[in-house]
Amino acid sequence: MPRHATKIVATLGPASSDPALLEQMILAGVTVVRLNFSHGKAQDHIDRANLVRQAAKKVGREVAIMADLQGPKIRVGKFADGKVMLVNGEKFVLDASRTEPGDLQGVGLDYKELPRDVKPGDLLLLNDGLIVLTVDAVRGEQVHTLVKVGGELSNNKGINKQGGGLTAPALTAKDMEDIKTAMSFQADYVAVSFPKNATDMEMARQLANVAGEPYKHKPGLIAKIERAEAIPHLEAILLASDGIMVARGDLAVEVGNAAVPALQKRMIKMARQMDRVVTTATQMMESMITNPVPTRAEVSDVANAVLDGTDAVMLSAETAAGKYPLETVQQVSSICAAAEAAEDVELDGDFMGQTFTRIDQSIAMGALFTAHHLDAKAIVALTDSGSTVLWMSRHRIHIPIYALTTRASTQRKMALYRNVRALLMDTSTDRDTALAQAETYLKERGIMQSNDVYAITCGEPMGTPGGTNMLKICQVA
Repeated sequence: MPRHATKIVATLGPASSDPALLEQMILAGVTVVRLNFSHGKAQDHIDRANLVRQAAKKVGREVAIMADLQGPKIRVGKFADGKVMLVNGEKFVLDASRTEPGDLQGVGLDYKELPRDVKPGDLLLLNDGLIVLTVDAVRGEQVHTLVKVGGELSNNKGINKQGGGLTAPALTAKDMEDIKTAMSFQADYVAVSFPKNATDMEMARQLANVAGEPYKHKPGLIAKIERAEAIPHLEAILLASDGIMVARGDLAVEVGNAAVPALQKRMIKMARQMDRVVTTATQMMESMITNPVPTRAEVSDVANAVLDGTDAVMLSAETAAGKYPLETVQQVSSICAAAEAAEDVELDGDFMGQTFTRIDQSIAMGALFTAHHLDAKAIVALTDSGSTVLWMSRHRIHIPIYALTTRASTQRKMALYRNVRALLMDTSTDRDTALAQAETYLKERGIMQSNDVYAITCGEPMGTPGGTNMLKICQVA
């Protein structure tokens, strides 16, 4: 398996729920498993979380679990025949008060607020933008539209408004229950769908912390950037989150396909500058749902996200429902490795004009700088909270970072950090003993050999979160 710094998030679903297959996928490079709360009941997610933990344990890898909340259901209702074919120039009514199944004239709405959110002239994009309706008039609970771009519209397809502006709250009553379910199995990350601002993320964090309190667990919070309204508030959303997801599906529908690549680059850059993690998602290997090999364009897409500096690339239907879940992971793994081999390391430039206000951050930067110029074999960090390692992982360096921690929750959280291999290790509270233990541990695993030079960081006294204050350059005996 090629070693690569970029992490792979795979969505678990019917195609990947066989334990033996999941174990192979983890060995092929999956470091984070996403549970999609848009499908299934609470018990299904609990069972799948157990499946992930058991598979990871069996193959000796630590894997993080990301609970992805459904968010508001901004969708049409159901049709009498399951679907209709809308024709350009015909009229079609979206009716919030309709209870009977839909037909060619109109359909009910799961999202009852739509008549208050739109006005004549607005463009509504249905089914990921494949169908376009122009709002003609709003009469009471009915939105009268003209079909601008027709096509097949089936049950429960999503609705977006071009330019954004739908008022649906990011967190629904279902999401609040799902957060409790996610905390019952200590999900490492919770991904929040459709946040508009920092307040949405702060509310999600409060709910997650309260739900996690009985388990003494606090998850990382990921903001899925998929609304036009979120773009002006990116900085505040990042500050309120542990990371973001470039959710290119809904985002593309709201801001237009052409705007998304530049936004992706901007978001990845901003996340790295603000010491947050970033995952790039949606249709990365879409053709592999049905084909054993990707298109050249998909290969370029994954490679470009890697070259942009994303922490992780995410697979959705490719691994949840596709025919080739393992092959998809193997392809992504080899693309990541090849793209990273072509990366330029510009550490010296990264540090120009930088000032650090924290000792632990200065130590992290010092370890990177020294290891790079010494051409060290590895950077090793003894870490309690993972913050030193997060700082290190924000900079491109072709030297692997090994994070040794006594906390399983910290180890799993670091599974999303680029270029970090997190390992669980009980260490002595005596500094010198702990440093010797770390070297022995890495030698036993074949990570380091005699005469290898490495940089190691730790804190004294040991075990204090945020207390990293020491950098040592060592040579293996």
